This record gives sequence, C-alpha cells and structure tokens, in this order.
Amino acid sequence: MTATNQQRARAQETFRRLRVIHPDAHCELDHVNPFQLLVATVLSAQTTDVLVNQITPKLFARWPDAPSLARAPIPEVAALLRERLGMFNQKGKNIVGLAKKLVEKHGGEVPRTLAELVELPGVGRKTANVVLGVAFGRPEGVVVDTHVQRLSQRLGWTTEQKPETIEKGLCALFPPEDWNMLSLVLIFHGRRVCFAKKPACAACGVNDACPSAFAAENVGRKPPRKRPAVVIEAAPKKAATKKAAAKKATATTTTVKKVIVKKGGATRIAPKKAAAKGKGSGRA
Repeated sequence: MTATNQQRARAQETFRRLRVIHPDAHCELDHVNPFQLLVATVLSAQTTDVLVNQITPKLFARWPDAPSLARAPIPEVAALLRERLGMFNQKGKNIVGLAKKLVEKHGGEVPRTLAELVELPGVGRKTANVVLGVAFGRPEGVVVDTHVQRLSQRLGWTTEQKPETIEKGLCALFPPEDWNMLSLVLIFHGRRVCFAKKPACAACGVNDACPSAFAAENVGRKPPRKRPAVVIEAAPKKAATKKAAAKKATATTTTVKKVIVKKGGATRIAPKKAAAKGKGSGRA
C-alpha cells in the first residue's frame, strides 16, 4: 500500500504523542520466555488476557516447557483449560500439537521467523507477530486486533475493513522499528480511552489530530445486525372433543329386516330404518 510523505509524517506524529500518553504500553500476557508467550498467545484467541493469565500459572507449573507439554495427554490439558477458557478442547489440542512440533523440528525452541511459526498448530500471522515482536523484537508486520483495527480507522490511517489489508497500510505508514510498539500503544489507548461503544474523546490527548473525534461511536465498529421481524402466528384452534365430533357427525342409517312369524309360515314386511348413531338403535 502506498502512502504520501505527508500522510506518513502526520500518522507518525500522532503515534509519537500516543506513546507519551501510554509510556507503560506492553504485552499483558504473563510469560517468562518465548515458549510461554507463544502458548499464552494461542490461548488468548476469542478470550481476554486476564482469563489467560489466570490459567497459565497452573498450566506452566505442570508443563513448563515444550518437551513436557508435548508428552501431556490432551484430555488432561483440556480439562485444566476448561476452568477458565472456552474452546478448551481445540486449544488443548493446539498447544500440545505445537509443543510436539517444536520438539520434532526446532529442538524444543521457538523459531524466529513468521514462516516457521505459522506452521505450528493454532498459530496464525497475528500470533506469530506477537511472538516475534515481544519476544525477539523482530516483527514481520503489525498485529491487527480489534483495538488496532478500530483506532487505525478512527485516526484516519486506513479505510480498509480486513485485518490483513489494514496491516499492509500500517506497514506503509510506519517504519519496521515502530511495528511492535504501534500495536501495543493502540491496544492500551483502545482499552483506556478510545472505547468501542463510548469513546472518551474529551479525555483523549490526540483528539485534535483525530478526524473522528466527538463522533467516533460508529467508526471502526461492525454495523448492527438486522434481526428478522418476529411473526406472531395465531394459536391453532383446539380439535373438537370426541363428544362434540360425535354430535356434528352426519347420522348414518342402516337397514334392518323385520320378520314376523305367524302360524302357517313367515310373513315379511317392508324394511325399517334404524335410528341414527348416538341415539340408540331400534329394537326389532
């Protein structure tokens, strides 16, 4: 993606000011080495860093490195994850699988290239760049999560909607040495000031440089889904009771032959109609 020198200068100045506002911006996933960061980042998919940090101490106490986690039974790992996380079966399978590949292909160590990282189970481009940037200081792109996407749109740095396209635009605006801190600073600003639903524009230190200031509620957010109209159908009429049905039924008739026996032989008279059903039948 191309960007003019003026666009680059303006974006980089805004970012410089944001770094001053958030000097403590950092990765909030607790870890002590690249392996733990990799596992924690995989676990953070579709959940919060807070919940991941609640479960990883217990996880790493039992399986502290790639060789030990590679030998762990997946059901046991999933059961431990279930205490705090959703998608625990798939995540358990992923982290055991990536540990096995680390042992088999990388001597138990976390590789330092995006191409090698994305071959591991559960690791996509975003996860790989988190590890490369935070653990090694060598990201191969900008991590675009929901905060980074929302803020880069509100700040006028991109009009794109897809994370991969937004990433290309940000990489064109900022030099590689800024890529890691760019995502971390935007994440902090998104969590503290530029909220999704009610951004605190009045308290924002860069509102004078933001084209969405004081009207940012619907910028960088997915449009509300249109729900189908609810159709209320009339309750079906109750079926008639057997007794009522019997009353409404058309009366049927039967033919009965009546025979009178007299001395000297039998005399047959005309047939007589029996009474309708429900009213009793006539006696011969």
